[in-house]
Amino acid sequence: MASAIINIAPEGNLSRYLQEIRKFPMLTAEEELELSRRWRNNEDMEAAHKLVTSHLRLVAKIAMGYRGYGLPVGELISEGNVGMMQAVKRFDPDRGFRLATYAMWWIRAAIQEYILHSWSLVKMGTTAAQKKLFFNLRRLKGQMQAIDDGDLQPEQVAKIARVLDVPEQDVVSMNRRLAAPDHSLNAPVRADSEGEWQDWLVDESESQESTIAEREEMTGRKALLNGALRGLNERERHILIERRLKDDPTTLEDLSQQYGISRERVRQIEVRAFEKLQKAMKQQIAERRMASSAGLAGQPALA
Repeated sequence: MASAIINIAPEGNLSRYLQEIRKFPMLTAEEELELSRRWRNNEDMEAAHKLVTSHLRLVAKIAMGYRGYGLPVGELISEGNVGMMQAVKRFDPDRGFRLATYAMWWIRAAIQEYILHSWSLVKMGTTAAQKKLFFNLRRLKGQMQAIDDGDLQPEQVAKIARVLDVPEQDVVSMNRRLAAPDHSLNAPVRADSEGEWQDWLVDESESQESTIAEREEMTGRKALLNGALRGLNERERHILIERRLKDDPTTLEDLSQQYGISRERVRQIEVRAFEKLQKAMKQQIAERRMASSAGLAGQPALA
């Protein structure tokens, strides 16, 4: 099927391409019906070629309507031709309507899909409402004679939001996104500079130093906790771990049955064990600070 399409010329030869496609004859309803059946029943490539090439002017006309998205018209036409081939492949000639009526939906879908993929994900949303806004905003701005304006007036925003049934903030946001062109991160900051824009990007992830410091701090806390837990007797340690250090704490009722004591007694042991734990950890911290201060005091002064 792909061979049924003449090659799309580069943007500079677009006018020559448009002249070339006018040479392909338009088909009558009877000719179209016969060719469509030949393709459907026998996969006749000559029939497919005539069906596709006779509609290249339709593809070009539809593609011209999408010139406002900053993409080469030749590429839009090329994508539209792909949609035209898909339409011929799936067209049922016995349903009673012309191929052009069926094909225009495939052509538009192919071009719109290409435009969506060509624009950065940062600029575009992915919901149906955002896509609808994306493809209708320029048309509505054109009707308001505001196509070259910057920010829209409040009454223009309200009207577009009402027509498209979207929030006004989405209209403002999409309009600003469409007005801001994409820039390569590899582009130089200045013409006479070797530095690139990506050199100025801030790395939001934690630095290696911060990661190591946090890991060391966590290791120190675990050591303090383990040291303090060793100061508790077995029952205190077990109840404290079950009640305070588990993601899903054990109930007082379960522990009271396990030890054969009341729930209030379990709660008292838990509170006492926690107080002992805090005291032991504070003492360890104080001892470490004293040892660190003593070590610094013993070092020779810097010249």
